[in-house]
Amino acid sequence: MAKKKNNLFKHIHPYPPFIPEGSTKLIVGTLPPPRFASGNLKPSDIDFNYGSRDGQLWVILDRIFKMNFSYETTPEAIKERQEFLKIHGIGISDMVTCAYREKIDASDIGIKGYELRNQIDILRKHPSIDTLLFTGGNSKNGPEYFFRKHLKEQGDFKMKRIGTTTPKIHEFKLDDRVIRTVSLTAPSGAANRAVGSMPLYKKLKKEDPTFTAIDFRVIQYAPFFK
Repeated sequence: MAKKKNNLFKHIHPYPPFIPEGSTKLIVGTLPPPRFASGNLKPSDIDFNYGSRDGQLWVILDRIFKMNFSYETTPEAIKERQEFLKIHGIGISDMVTCAYREKIDASDIGIKGYELRNQIDILRKHPSIDTLLFTGGNSKNGPEYFFRKHLKEQGDFKMKRIGTTTPKIHEFKLDDRVIRTVSLTAPSGAANRAVGSMPLYKKLKKEDPTFTAIDFRVIQYAPFFK
């Protein structure tokens, strides 16, 4: 975390892309909470992408793949996740390399300025990738929102909607291949309100009062990760 400048803090993404050779899927978010950039982790944070103890991505993937991940601030916890990604051909490359904030928090809406990672260049370097899994949608400063801005900056790329279901699925053409994007419901507690308003969640909750927002995400995520 850089010093304050012009009343804004510079929030730097601490991790480079992690893309195993032969990956077919790429998880795309924004950037981790600021404490990961400064190294001031909380107990049970994991010093890796989506490692916040308050996040839900690894919990969701744990349940989908029955991995029994450890949730602690250790090198072993990092290695577990990296090995999982290698085995399943999944990479991670968030959209934002750095951002500027008035408050030191993790909210996407709090971003006042940003520098985007060159995902088109990354996709060209990894021709096996055919699916981008956005951990959030097209609301302001979400992963899909930033990706759309990036496409406009990089050339005449157009995302075409496929179907009408949720999560939203799009396709775009990159050189001689078609890449699909899936805008998943964000794996964060802040998105639980959005989950609670979804008709399918309401239906499943009515059928089973013990049904949770994480249960819903497991159902939503599974077809696109497996």
